[in-house]
Amino acid sequence: MTSFGDLLGPQPVLLPENVDAESALLEKQDPVQVAAAHPTASIAWAHLAEAALTRFEATGSDTIDADVVAAYAFARTGYHRGLDLLRRNGWKGFGPVPWSHEPNRGFLRSVGALARAARTIGEADEYARCLDLLEDCDPRAAAELGLD
Repeated sequence: MTSFGDLLGPQPVLLPENVDAESALLEKQDPVQVAAAHPTASIAWAHLAEAALTRFEATGSDTIDADVVAAYAFARTGYHRGLDLLRRNGWKGFGPVPWSHEPNRGFLRSVGALARAARTIGEADEYARCLDLLEDCDPRAAAELGLD
C-alpha cells in the first residue's frame, strides 16, 4: 500500500537527493551561486524565488517590482527543472510526490513560490493550477507552504 492509501494508484515518486546543492544551501552558501553551479536543482531556484518574494513582501508595497517578476521566473525555472526530474523518475504527470520526502521539496517549494508570485501579479488561473498541482502531489504540501 502506498503512503497515500491508494492500492490502484501510482506509487509515490521519491526524487533522488542532490547532495551537493542541498549541502551547499544548508551551509548557507549564496543560492545564486548554488543555482549557477547546480542549475538542475529545484531547491536552489526555490530558495531564490522565496527570497525575492520575501523582499517584495517586506516593502509593503502593492506595486509589482523586479523582485516579484524575478520570483516568478526563479519559481518557474525550479518547477520545470523539477518536472524534468520527476519524469525521469517515473512520474506520468499525476500521482503522489510526498512532501515528507525531503528531496521532493525543491519541486514542491518551487510550485508554491510560483503560486505566490502568480497571485501577486494577478494571474489567478496560474495560481489555481499551482494549488491543484500541490493538492495532487500531496494534500499536505499547500499547508506546509502556507498556502492553505
